[in-house]
Amino acid sequence: MTSSDDAADPAETAATPTVSPASPLVLFDLDDTLMAHREAVATGIALHMRERAYVGDDAPAQQLWHELEEEHYHEYLAGRLTFEGQRRARARDFALAHGDELDELAAGAWFDRYFERYRESWTLHADALPAIDRLGDEIPEVRIGIITNGELDFQLAKLDRLGIRERFGHVIASGAVGVTKPDSEIFELAVARFAAERPVSRAAYVGDRLATDAIGAARAGLVGVWLNRFGVEPSADEAAEAAAAGVIEIASLDELPAALAPRLRG
Repeated sequence: MTSSDDAADPAETAATPTVSPASPLVLFDLDDTLMAHREAVATGIALHMRERAYVGDDAPAQQLWHELEEEHYHEYLAGRLTFEGQRRARARDFALAHGDELDELAAGAWFDRYFERYRESWTLHADALPAIDRLGDEIPEVRIGIITNGELDFQLAKLDRLGIRERFGHVIASGAVGVTKPDSEIFELAVARFAAERPVSRAAYVGDRLATDAIGAARAGLVGVWLNRFGVEPSADEAAEAAAAGVIEIASLDELPAALAPRLRG
């Protein structure tokens, strides 16, 4: 029998909050990791070229458009161009390479029409949903989120059109938080957002860029996973840093659940 001195105070018991057990967290990049962005870009620009009656083969034009996207989008991420400004710069330079000179307003309209073609071509990589589904089997209690460089509304529109927005607890976009990958702050902010709801035992980040995604995440204390779909050979410095940071390299999301489970369970 318990004496009155040993009994817990009911008021004190009621006031003690229940703390949920910690659970693992897997965060994903969106473009070229879950969504087949590169394929949508290639299809969209080829269709737009035909509509504009530009002369030239698809493959060189698609390569030029990819290079312009890399150049001007990184100018936006560095704060030297606005989001709309980088779109217009890409349109202006591509059109000029095909003998079509555009002013600012025309460049905006050009990009808007291209974007309709690009949007029509949005699809998920075939391995995306199966990998997410299998994560739950391999890693019980796992939570899922997204960190993406870009504007929040734009990225949410992709998730809505692809029908997968509800699968992610939080979507953290650089345009909404004012910091971009590979800065550690955006990874830390994302983990903190999930941790405010329930403690995070261990977190991982999966992306298609070694330095921006996997190494950036590892620097912030997450398990960095590099999705190297195209067999890219990293520089010696990046390869050395990735190895030292314990970055996991996979060629397909099919490999992700088995590769991550030992690290997140531990």
